[in-house]
Amino acid sequence: MNTLGFKNVVWREGEQYVAQSLNVDVSSLGDTRGEALSNLKEALDLYFEDAPAGAASLVEEPEIVSI
Repeated sequence: MNTLGFKNVVWREGEQYVAQSLNVDVSSLGDTRGEALSNLKEALDLYFEDAPAGAASLVEEPEIVSI
């Protein structure tokens, strides 16, 4: 599956960065922002090897809000 249009978020958590896809429940870690995103891409590729068709949700305009 082509994940280029996926919406992802990245944030620092302690010493590491967390990258999380908003389209599917997949996340990854890395020592840098770029490493976390690269690891997320790899995790998404592995996820979609066995995921059923239509496993990803459409996310159009995500917004970060505090509640």
